Amino acid sequence: MILRNMKKVFSLALLCLAMSLSAQNATPPKNWFNLDPVENRVNGVSTEKAYEYLKGKESKTVIVAVIDSGIDILHEDLKDVVWINEGEIPDNGIDDDNNGYVDDVYGWNFIGGKDGTNVDKDSYALAREYKRLQPIYEGKTKDDFKKKELEGFEYWEEVKTEFEKGANESAGQMQLLQSIDTQLRRFNKLFQAYFMIDTITYDIVQKVNSTDQTVLQGKAILSSVYEATDKALPLDSLIYFLGLDLEQVTSQSGAYDLDFDPRGIVGDDPNQLGEVGYGNNDVIGIGTKNFHGTHVSGIIAAKRGNGIGIDGVANNVKIMALRAVPDGDERDKDVANAIRYAVDNGAQVINMSFGKSYSAHLDYVYEAIEYAESKGVLLVHAAGNSSKNIDEANNFPNDYIGKRKNMSNWIEVGASDSGLDENYVGVFSNYGKKNVDVFAPGVAIYSLAPDNDYQDAQGTSMASPVTAGVAAMLLSYFPDLKAEQVKDILIRSSRSLDGLRVPTPGSGEEVKFSDLSVSGGIINAAEAVKLAESMTLKKKR
Repeated sequence: MILRNMKKVFSLALLCLAMSLSAQNATPPKNWFNLDPVENRVNGVSTEKAYEYLKGKESKTVIVAVIDSGIDILHEDLKDVVWINEGEIPDNGIDDDNNGYVDDVYGWNFIGGKDGTNVDKDSYALAREYKRLQPIYEGKTKDDFKKKELEGFEYWEEVKTEFEKGANESAGQMQLLQSIDTQLRRFNKLFQAYFMIDTITYDIVQKVNSTDQTVLQGKAILSSVYEATDKALPLDSLIYFLGLDLEQVTSQSGAYDLDFDPRGIVGDDPNQLGEVGYGNNDVIGIGTKNFHGTHVSGIIAAKRGNGIGIDGVANNVKIMALRAVPDGDERDKDVANAIRYAVDNGAQVINMSFGKSYSAHLDYVYEAIEYAESKGVLLVHAAGNSSKNIDEANNFPNDYIGKRKNMSNWIEVGASDSGLDENYVGVFSNYGKKNVDVFAPGVAIYSLAPDNDYQDAQGTSMASPVTAGVAAMLLSYFPDLKAEQVKDILIRSSRSLDGLRVPTPGSGEEVKFSDLSVSGGIINAAEAVKLAESMTLKKKR
């Protein structure tokens, strides 16, 4: 049974495996995203070259808001670049600056409770939509509705189909992964005892010589797993290899649980959209997983030149911490209100490394995006990791569905690879000739992890902050630039791969790299700086 299911498990885990294996073929330098394609022979964004060009020029501090899972603002490589709300007196229980948020010294946590507890996991937006629509439409047919009501019924049918498919696949995937993982652990222990050693590897497994059927079964299972992953590494757990843990695998299935609703922790009504002040001021998200937000923030702003950790992209920024993204899908109310908070409290750039396929309160999010546009604030968003063409598939939030044109303050970012082993595009990355603006490094990105740690991670979640960092660099050295000008500069200065053909994420069909985005290129900080300076000089003449 286990061996017959092996292929199915790996096909269901294709994204995780592809991401893991792509990082193992050829390891780029830890700081590759900041390096130069010509001088360093790796497809970074030429950050260091840009700073050589900017040497001696003055800069101003730019506030970059990071809407994410929580940020370890005490991290050794981040603590010096955290935004502080000067209008707020810490821990006095008073809204000193009258912005509606009490003691918001470093930002705000939109998914926390007044008692200091925090939402860690939430359901998928798809499950919440299914639950909302089920009492209205379940058991009915299109004949039960008038013509003008059919759009709502058709939407329900789409939601129902996707929910049932996802819930069934997720439950099956969890069972298969847990089953194989159990067998993997079992036979590792067996062979540790068999050889009287602590670590089992592929080569050791091949030395097994026995007539015992249980031992031979173990040899076959471990060999299959190693051959599908990496023969060179000890492999104690398939789930661990995929970058998961049993709790995460279980929560994947739980994300489809219609009875799961952690919003009681926050104590608000998530459908009361314009509410101000709900949540708490714990931007770290104590007791929850804040790796993602910490990693993203490090890419943007890890203290440059301090001799520890890494150098972020931007050298004169402050990170405003906004916690709104749980393990699961974020709520539209929190996303929109986090955008508004960032705009009202001085952010010039907002990074949003999250996304989902369904959005219950689309208009409210759009209003926040338009509000940011009216105030000249640039929004940088990850295109998503589903290997899909988002000219055709939904990825929320975005600036185009229901709108006549893309908005001038919104940049959608896909993930590029280092170019080593001829890999130029993240195999997981969404793309779109109309709706993805540009690509940026997003594979094997080394950045900050909680508790003064550092780790690799990958996804468009990493490509977005690279782009946000370059945008902040431009606004820091060329403060008169408007948000729409920064977007235009980043697109026009992006590095073309000169007709290079690459596999399309998902399908593998070969296309020109330039067909995957609006710009057809990869962010390049050095060229962006030169273009920004030429625009500034032209304006002065």
